[in-house]
Amino acid sequence: MELSVDLGRNLKLKNPVLLASGTCGYGLEFENFYPLSKIGGICTKGLSYKPIEGNPTPRIVETSCGMINSIGLQNIGAKAFVEEKLPLLAKKDTKIIVNIFGYSLEEYIKVVEFLSEYQEIDGFEVNISCPNVKKGGIQFGTNPKLTKTLVSKLRKTTEKHLMIKLSPNVTDITEFAKVCEGEGADSISLINTLLGMAVNIETKKFSIKRKMGGFSGPAIKPVALRMVYQCVKAVKIPVIGIGGISNYKDALEFLLIGAKAIQIGTANFFNPSCGKEIVEGISNFLQNKGIENINQWIGSIEDE
Repeated sequence: MELSVDLGRNLKLKNPVLLASGTCGYGLEFENFYPLSKIGGICTKGLSYKPIEGNPTPRIVETSCGMINSIGLQNIGAKAFVEEKLPLLAKKDTKIIVNIFGYSLEEYIKVVEFLSEYQEIDGFEVNISCPNVKKGGIQFGTNPKLTKTLVSKLRKTTEKHLMIKLSPNVTDITEFAKVCEGEGADSISLINTLLGMAVNIETKKFSIKRKMGGFSGPAIKPVALRMVYQCVKAVKIPVIGIGGISNYKDALEFLLIGAKAIQIGTANFFNPSCGKEIVEGISNFLQNKGIENINQWIGSIEDE
């Protein structure tokens, strides 16, 4: 069974299953559940150049069919990552895609410039879509002109694979997909979380400190599936599907409509072994269907 997929610019995954940024720490946290070599790769927790403490608590709450978070991009910073995490992660025989962000154009460039020196890193996922910070991130992901400038500058900064993570909190996500492709992005990943809110009728308070946060989980899958399909039709670069994927059937749906790979997000919290299970489930399904290569399945939906 051939499960490998090619995302371009020297980024070939042994299978199309990635762990989504913000749901698997720096990857090493999952060692007790299964070998990371079982999956195609991980997208690390978002990194800024300097460490960030994140938003005040409470900053995560479970909702019907999902959860809302407002972590605020807490991380140890790029320097600590390459000193403490990267040497260990590089031994795990899986692709390392480092999710990065900044509060300004200069910060985005600075962190990519710094991390590009490390050959152990296979590519970058550029977060332009986090709804949980007051500035940066989402500003670049909801303004096509800023998206264009950012992707263009980053393309000139690194030769590594550039994957741009798009926000669903826009009028037309395909407009941003086209901008990314036009400025040299190698792939796009979508969707990031939807902006949501939860309140407590007993305490009469908002469930998270910053009132609003990113809504994710099984409830957003139909929205994600629709946006991934629209982007697959709009661009020629690989599209990586994210949003409510909890099992191999969910993953196969995204691949069927043309996603080249998928990322598992919220499901990692309630089933930390789902990455390995989804790879096995995809393999068994294709074998039972008599399909020898996963690329025969990708984009094979009857689209009349």
